[in-house]
This record gives sequence, C-alpha cells and structure tokens, in this order.
Amino acid sequence: MAIRDAFGLAFSGATEAGFAPYGQAVRELQCFIGDPVKSVDRAIARDPGFVMAHVFKGYLFGLATEPEATAVARICHEAALPLAATTRERAHVSALGHLANGRWHQASGILRDIAIDFPLDAVALQVGHQVDFFTGNARMLRDRIARALPSWQADMPGYHAILGMQAFGLEEMAEYAQAERLGRTAVEIEPRDGWAQHAVAHVMEMQSRQRDGIAWMRTDPEAWTKESFLQAHNWWHLALFHYDLGETGEVLALYDGPIYGSRSTLALNMVDASAILWRLHLGGVDVGDRWTALAANWVPKAAASIYAFNDAHAMMAFVGAGLDAPARTLLEAQREAMRGGDDNAAFTRDVGHPLTLAIKAFGEGNYAETIRLIRPIRTIAHRFGGSHAQRDVIDLTLIEAALRAGDGALARALTTERSAVRPDSPLSALFSRRAADLSEN
Repeated sequence: MAIRDAFGLAFSGATEAGFAPYGQAVRELQCFIGDPVKSVDRAIARDPGFVMAHVFKGYLFGLATEPEATAVARICHEAALPLAATTRERAHVSALGHLANGRWHQASGILRDIAIDFPLDAVALQVGHQVDFFTGNARMLRDRIARALPSWQADMPGYHAILGMQAFGLEEMAEYAQAERLGRTAVEIEPRDGWAQHAVAHVMEMQSRQRDGIAWMRTDPEAWTKESFLQAHNWWHLALFHYDLGETGEVLALYDGPIYGSRSTLALNMVDASAILWRLHLGGVDVGDRWTALAANWVPKAAASIYAFNDAHAMMAFVGAGLDAPARTLLEAQREAMRGGDDNAAFTRDVGHPLTLAIKAFGEGNYAETIRLIRPIRTIAHRFGGSHAQRDVIDLTLIEAALRAGDGALARALTTERSAVRPDSPLSALFSRRAADLSEN
C-alpha cells in the first residue's frame, strides 16, 4: 500500500523510513534552508524505488541554472522513468524531463495542470512557481498559487510557503498592499521562510520605501539567514535599499560580507554579486579589485550559455574586470545557444544576446550602441526571466548610457518616466538632476 502524506497524496515506492527525509527535504525547500539535496538523498538511499524522491532531487538540480546541475537533473529523470508511479507522479516525471532538457514552458504547463487537479501538491506549486520566476511569467507567479490557495487551510503544514509564493506573485503584478499583507503573515507563521521575507522586500523596493526596507531586513536577520541558501539574495535586497539612498559604503560592506565574501561559484549567487557591482559601476563608484575575483569565477561558465539571464551578469563581470577573451567566448556561446531547440534559444535571441552586447558596448564607452541595443528589448525583458527588481538594472544601464551619450531628450524622457514610477527614490531624483543639467549645458 502506498504511503500517503498529510494531504492524502499517494507516494509510490516509499516507506515510512524513506518518506520522513523526503518530507524534511520538502520543508527545507519551502523555507530555503538546510540541505534538501542531502535530505532527499537519504530518502533515495532508503527507498530506491521512491519515484518522487528522484523527481524532487531532479527539480532541485534542474532549477540551479548550472550545466553540471542540469546533467544531474537528467540522471534523476532517467532513474525515475521506469519506476512505479501514479498518474500524478508520472506527470511530475514528465515535467522533470522537460525541465532537465531546457523546455521550461512545457514543464510549467504540466506542473500547472498537476496543481489544478491536486491543489494540495506543494511540490507542484513550488517548482511551478520557481519556473515562473525563471521564465519571468508574472501572471502565473500570481495565478498558479491563487488557484490553489482556497484549498489550503492555516493549520496545514507548509501553509506559510503558499502565502509567501502568493505574496511574491502579487508583488510582481504590482498588487503591493495585498502582497505585503500576505508576505508578513507568512513570516509571522514561519520566520525562517526566506521567500516570504524576500517578497515583502520586493514590495518595499518597488515602492521606494528604502527606510522601511532596511528596517524589515535588519529587524531579525537571524531568522532569514540561519542555514538559508537564499540569504545572499536577501542580503542583496538590503544592499539595494542602501544603494538607492546613495549609501555606497554600506553596499560595499554587504558585498564584502554576506553577499559575496565567500566568493561563491554558484551562478545564482554570482548573479547577485554582478548585479550589485554593476549598479555601483554605473554610478562611477570605484569597487577596487572586486571585479577580478568575481570574473574569475564566471570564466569557467562563459562557454555554457544555458540560461541567458546568467550570461548578461557574467558579461558585467568581464567588462568590470576588463577581460576580453571570456567576453568573446560568452558571445560565441550565445550565438550557438540561439541555434538550439530549447527555450533558452528564445531567451537569448529575444533579450539575452542584445543585452549582453549592450553591456559590452557600455564597457567600451560606446553609449550610443548601448542605447540602440537596449531600447527595443526593455519592454520585453521579462522573457528571459528574473524579477522586476532584478531587471531594473537594464533601465539603469540605459539611463546612464543616455546621460553619458549626452542625449538630453532621451535622458529627460527616461528620468521623467522613472520618477513617475518611483517618485520617492533618491536615485530617481539624482538622475533627474543630471538630465536637467545636461539640458542646460
């Protein structure tokens, strides 16, 4: 007889001994804490025929946006294929197969349908939510969870994670008041829920509530940093608040400490490191030799080009460090990626390649070319993934290029646009002053 979880879902090939560490792995992912890979490996060791344990491990690696990790996801898929499975579990196996082979949108659709039939399938909801994030699908970030939310009750295990995901989806759809309310509720239920913590930070970032954001992140950092593999990204959010206020010393201290003091080689952490240094670079801040160490960690990934969003951030590091050879390698890898049949071909073609070229052009002082390349893609940039807060670096680069190019009309238009959306942002005010000065000279 199959093991059933607290929601009545059946798990083929599982025993109590294997299901316990599997449940721990799910809880760890819901908070972004601990080591869910280690936990699910224990489940597989105890129950080699436990199909969802193999699938869950595959999801963890498939969402890492690393070439080596993607290879592991494929191995997990192959291990799961011949195992006994229910209809729901077979759908999960199929979703993993698509994800492991770069077919993000097909994986998203299967996970969507699983959650429609089984709204209490927390793994389908969370993995689908992450796929929505990596594909920049704001509508589904909200609606995938909204469909399932009425089936959940406050006393159910993992309820906080459902609220936290809904909070982030609402924020990405600019429904800020409700997003903040749900995010705060999720953190009250489970203070270690790093995704819910991050959803509230996103709200404050989009509303230019820098002081509120700093207070939110600094009130109880132990809760969202302890054993958290999302902590570097959440520290990055704190750095954004200080950056907008012009507090570059605080930004650099955070970079040298929790953001990139460990000099992680994980792409997701390196993206945050590149993103914050590039913002400082745009503002003319001398970051010393920080680019050198970061770029060195990007170099081994230059020829991979499996996720265009990462490529753009790798180019930031190569430009910052003055490394031309890996920059050329990266661009060639992108050209090869665009000939592929997976979703990254479109991510790269539509947004990633022109943006990566624009970043390189900016580094060469060719601001007119930067403008030419960014202007057509800025309204479709969601297609290559990330959040509004992350993709803001595209607009920042365009504004700075317009200012440096001396294009007064464009600079005024862009800074006026930004001030309308972020009227309380000191950075917006600084851009507006610089655009006005440009017009007067």
